[in-house]
Amino acid sequence: MILAGVAATALLAGCTTDSAVTDATVADVKPTAPPPPPPPPPAPLAEMASPMVGGMVNMQARSMAKPMQMVAPEPEFRDKYEDVESNPVKLTSEEPVSTFSIDVDTASYANVRRFLKSGTLPPKDAVRIEELINYFDYTYPQPKAGEDPFSTSVTLMPSPFNAGRELIQIGIQGRDIDRDARPPINLTLLMDVSGSMFSEDKLPLAKQAIKLMLEEMEPTDTVAIVVYAGAAGEILAPTPVSDKRKIVAALEDLRAGGSTAGGEGLRLAYSLAEQGMKKDAVNRVMLLTDGDFNVGISDPEQLEDFVSRKRETGIYLSVLGFGRGNYNDAMMQKIAQTGNGIAAYVDTLSEARKVLADDLSGNIFPIADDVKIQVEFNPDRIAEYRLIGYETRMLDREDFNNDKVDAGDIGAGTSVTAIYEVTPTGSDAAQIDPLRYGDAAKAGSATGEYAFVKLRYKAPGATDSKLLTHAVTDKDRVASVDKAPEWARFATAVAGFGEMLKGGEALGTGFGWEAVRNLAAGAKGEDEFGYRAEFIELTRLAETADAQAALNLPGQGE
Repeated sequence: MILAGVAATALLAGCTTDSAVTDATVADVKPTAPPPPPPPPPAPLAEMASPMVGGMVNMQARSMAKPMQMVAPEPEFRDKYEDVESNPVKLTSEEPVSTFSIDVDTASYANVRRFLKSGTLPPKDAVRIEELINYFDYTYPQPKAGEDPFSTSVTLMPSPFNAGRELIQIGIQGRDIDRDARPPINLTLLMDVSGSMFSEDKLPLAKQAIKLMLEEMEPTDTVAIVVYAGAAGEILAPTPVSDKRKIVAALEDLRAGGSTAGGEGLRLAYSLAEQGMKKDAVNRVMLLTDGDFNVGISDPEQLEDFVSRKRETGIYLSVLGFGRGNYNDAMMQKIAQTGNGIAAYVDTLSEARKVLADDLSGNIFPIADDVKIQVEFNPDRIAEYRLIGYETRMLDREDFNNDKVDAGDIGAGTSVTAIYEVTPTGSDAAQIDPLRYGDAAKAGSATGEYAFVKLRYKAPGATDSKLLTHAVTDKDRVASVDKAPEWARFATAVAGFGEMLKGGEALGTGFGWEAVRNLAAGAKGEDEFGYRAEFIELTRLAETADAQAALNLPGQGE
């Protein structure tokens, strides 16, 4: 009954509003019957309106629209990414402290893969190196029973990127949760069924993804469904997963068509999540969309403010992105970060299985909130440093001890890796000239610590943070890259891959695609699910696309 109401609302919107008409997915298919009074709009608009409405209410219009979608796909350049500059090199003598929030999102990796498999390099702003690195699971030791929810691993190794420099890699491993110890889930799905979600890699793939997730949930978990397209509506009240047929039936009834009122959908989804909120449960809204918010709360700052206020109620927000052509990466990243959730991009059914089945614990069950890392470098040992990635997660120094400042959250069994490239004091590889006046550090004048790593986190729902520390000393140092742990070598390969995709400006002339591939192949390990093998193949695709892009430059390839 509710679904019928939503369809009716969308029908009225499609017949009477300009926004619904202009967002129709098909422009040239004539309607099978004239629209009801009032008189129809001019012919081009009428031809656009009817197929959009039909997509919401019957399968016939969907089958008509689909061939047209293939003939005239949405232009790639409509994808939206945040304009971000890479982190600069810092002088330890001037800025010895680096502070940032963790990032467990993986959206950038899957999106980069989508570009490479289509034969093109991704836009540089689509590449967030920390998300490429954190896409992979590393064999960090599990935290000891009864202690903190993390273990910390640090390796200091020569940098393969630039001679005379070194890498400090910080690995954090979250405690895993046994399936029988998981808290119950109160999940509200907010599904975009606007016209832009029509193609097979959008709404149809989103439905398949949810079905995979249901197989991993417990019978007592609950799922509710809200949709938005021109208007928002409740499709399914909170329903136990034991009634899986009812949930799947509600999914199967969803059709794409209409304009996108994402803001209104968010309001309704949070309201429904609050109604079904359970004590000692994980209460989460999961948004599945291509990110094309064009009606409702469309201003990013207003959306962030709304999500931030709802976060205080204890409801997390995660975002799954789908499709290409109007993929709004920038907005989805912002609201996921603000909502204490994760942002992932689903380009294939295999990726859906990874995000919502294999990695369900890490993406659904939080073990710590507001996780921050602060590193203080010893100027007598380290002259310069540069954090690789995390540009959108940088914090002020004073934010580290301020428990009111929001930061990233980490789920059960999740690992997080951060890599600094550093220049030892006295190295000829220094990039910034020393000051003529002042107290310069003397090479070899100090022994012991290279840096001091601090980590703050809160238990889920807590207001006060706890502190963990690790001093980086010669015990963490290895003499050569090949003596570094497998995890350190593979993470380094992925970091180099990301740097190459961003233009390679931070890399020396001796490091390129082949070096990335060789480093990754030597650290492939067991690779149970084949993700590392796929990465190695992506390096080949990237090298080919890079060479082709060079040929397409003016004056080249003639």
